[in-house]
Amino acid sequence: MKRAYNFNAGPSALPLEVLQKAQAELVDFKGSGMSVMELSHRSKEYDAVHEEAQSLLRELLNIPENYDVLFLQGGASLQFSMIPMNFLAEGQVANYVLTGSWSDKALKEAKKVGQTHIAASTKESKYKSIPSFDEIKLSENPAYLHITSNNTIYGTQWADFPTLDNVDLFADMSSDILSRTFDVNKFSLIYAGAQKNLGPSGVTVVILKKDLLSRIPENLPTMLDYRTHTESNSLYNTPPTFGIYMLSLVLNWAKELGGVQKIQQINEQKASILYNVIDESEGFYSAHALPGSRSNMNVTFTLPSDELSKEFLAGAKEAGFVGLNGHRSIGGCRASIYNAVPVETCEALREYMISFKEKH
Repeated sequence: MKRAYNFNAGPSALPLEVLQKAQAELVDFKGSGMSVMELSHRSKEYDAVHEEAQSLLRELLNIPENYDVLFLQGGASLQFSMIPMNFLAEGQVANYVLTGSWSDKALKEAKKVGQTHIAASTKESKYKSIPSFDEIKLSENPAYLHITSNNTIYGTQWADFPTLDNVDLFADMSSDILSRTFDVNKFSLIYAGAQKNLGPSGVTVVILKKDLLSRIPENLPTMLDYRTHTESNSLYNTPPTFGIYMLSLVLNWAKELGGVQKIQQINEQKASILYNVIDESEGFYSAHALPGSRSNMNVTFTLPSDELSKEFLAGAKEAGFVGLNGHRSIGGCRASIYNAVPVETCEALREYMISFKEKH
């Protein structure tokens, strides 16, 4: 079987070894006579899967004991609402840094709950960069500062994160969690949809500082209260058991590969392969993101005309490349090179890009 060159932005590539492991265990999970999809979420067999996924995530990301690790549903988009419902008290202001479409959507949900403030934005420059720390201006009485660590549509990424005094930093890390090392202690809350680097769609990981729980108001809907999930170990209702099982397999794969530090080295190599082609193309390819803000997860670029872009994408499809279309909101091209995308896949795209430029 020939595997596609998969550059989908999400759901995205999964490690082949993980898919093969799941295939081997699909019908009979560890001698249970059942698929993992058939196990009760209250069974000891599933409990082992659940605990392993949490333990591996703590190990790989070096998550301290004063944080809870939750497996929720509803995607990152539900977190846009849950966060202000739980942590935006009356008289406080939710602060947001706008660096792309997803941070803008998070802000819109917060506005429905309470007062908000745009602490920094690169919207006027078409989201080509990440604001400097000096550009971040907090409001009075900030409830928290929310950022989006990587912006899939525009191909920008925070190279480092601000250190805040007495203000909680929240981050949507859906598209770059597990892709590089970072200090969890800088954040009070991190959330991530699994469908980029962690596994299939359907699971949302939340890493939550336990101190935050005392701020949650009473009378929230049960499923929208983080305490419901911390107190029940994410088992208040039936969790997405197969997705969490796949998450555990991906985390095992990451550990065997050498952990997050090794994954970061590979991701930097993959990104440099593509950015070098763009930068050495004498303007034939143009990166959307400015140097210093470029993402190692989503390489976004344009060609000299829409006609050439269409021809480029059509030829790429014929050559076995999948998912290179830019987001419909900005067009152009986008190569999403998440953890499971092999170096060889990026090298194949480099060769195609070079040959296409030479042809034209």
